[in-house]
Amino acid sequence: MKSLKSIAVALCAAVVMAGCTVSNTAKGTAIGAGGGAALGAIIGHIAGNTAVGAAIGGAVGAGAGAIIGHKMDKAKKEAEAVKNAQVEGVKDANGLDAVKVTFDSGILFTTGSATLSSTAKTSLTQFATVLKNNADCDVAVQGYTDNEGWKNSTREQSQQKNLNLSQQRAQSVTNFLQSLGVSSTQIRSTMGYGEDNPVADNSTAAGRAQNRRVEVYMYASQAMIKAAEQQAN
Repeated sequence: MKSLKSIAVALCAAVVMAGCTVSNTAKGTAIGAGGGAALGAIIGHIAGNTAVGAAIGGAVGAGAGAIIGHKMDKAKKEAEAVKNAQVEGVKDANGLDAVKVTFDSGILFTTGSATLSSTAKTSLTQFATVLKNNADCDVAVQGYTDNEGWKNSTREQSQQKNLNLSQQRAQSVTNFLQSLGVSSTQIRSTMGYGEDNPVADNSTAAGRAQNRRVEVYMYASQAMIKAAEQQAN
């Protein structure tokens, strides 16, 4: 009999290869059938796992995974209509379907500032409606910067300033969304990560522009998971 590890690797490969053509509903079924949260986390990591996810402490079945996938398909479609938002399907830390929405900091803020631009407010006003329409999704807001240094600052000081700026920008997004009626209990975390987790090459201007960003994740809450499990049984 194949070991769990071998099965996990094979299933991971199947899910990743199918990722571009299979809906979240179908992928959710595959992950749920794979044996629960632990295996789902392995799959999620290879397919683009994020550091967000409800604390569930147990397996999520195939039926519940499909129901959650369907909900995330709906949320993703709504988010894709938001101006200036880059939207993609990802996996949370439980291997369950989630939605990642990225806003370019050049759209949101002026250089070195955490004050939202008028363009940002227009986009975030649209996005707030998406979050309120999907109130059973938990939300995480994460801010990032490039690795550019600050004038008259040491490398260490620049890193700290970038970390502080990323936190301030993430908080500005959270505050504005809440001012539009998004529940403070829905936004589970607001964190700045500074120069960490670059998505592009910091040695180029284009790469640095991509790294200056705010990411917002919509993922299955404990309540959504519980409801999906009850519906599936």
